[in-house]
Amino acid sequence: MKNTLLNKAAIASSATCLLTAMMGSAHAEPTGYDQLSFQTEVKEEVPNDEVRASLYKKLQATDAKTLAINLNTSINKALVIAKRYPSVIVNTGQQRTYPRYDKNDKIIGWTGQANIDLKSTDFVATSQLIAALQETLVMENLNFGVSDIKKDALEQKLMTDASRAFQQQAKNLTRAWDARGYRVVTVNLNTGNNYPRPMYSSMRVEAPTMEDSVPNQSFESGNSSISVTANGTIELSK
Repeated sequence: MKNTLLNKAAIASSATCLLTAMMGSAHAEPTGYDQLSFQTEVKEEVPNDEVRASLYKKLQATDAKTLAINLNTSINKALVIAKRYPSVIVNTGQQRTYPRYDKNDKIIGWTGQANIDLKSTDFVATSQLIAALQETLVMENLNFGVSDIKKDALEQKLMTDASRAFQQQAKNLTRAWDARGYRVVTVNLNTGNNYPRPMYSSMRVEAPTMEDSVPNQSFESGNSSISVTANGTIELSK
């Protein structure tokens, strides 16, 4: 008799656990009913604190070896100048070499171009370096943006703001649909940046003669808009 009672209690306990598990499973996945999908966005406009520039040297020669020697010599001299400005990150950029042909498709010479890329948050030093390099190199482009450190910190803040905006919108929609409450089914956070156009874009200007001195340029860096969107789906409870 005692064993029978124990068996019945075990069966009842198992049934209760099974029912609980089924109920938990039912609420673990969306039902597909009374769901709303929407998106919220927060953005902030901030001053650009980083400048990027690219300068190049373009030469011609009758043979590829002479061209390589002259290009490398020019770029090496530019890199020596750049070392005077430690706050500016300097990288050797794209390099291209291609033949020149006559009307009979015979190679009559070679043309080559080598670039130097600059990046810095020190606008004064970058302006001075660009002026020094423009004695022998030509500006190709110059643009401004938000540095990674500043952008990452701002995006962290905006992610919190976007999450709160999503929750507030969810509450507003819950009231609008006369629901008792809601639960989040899915939510995704996405970042986006809107940088201004470059000040220079593919400019082709002759380099000044060695007798002339290139003045430092005053920068107007402008602003960038950093945004974070939160899009997802909620399920209303009636």
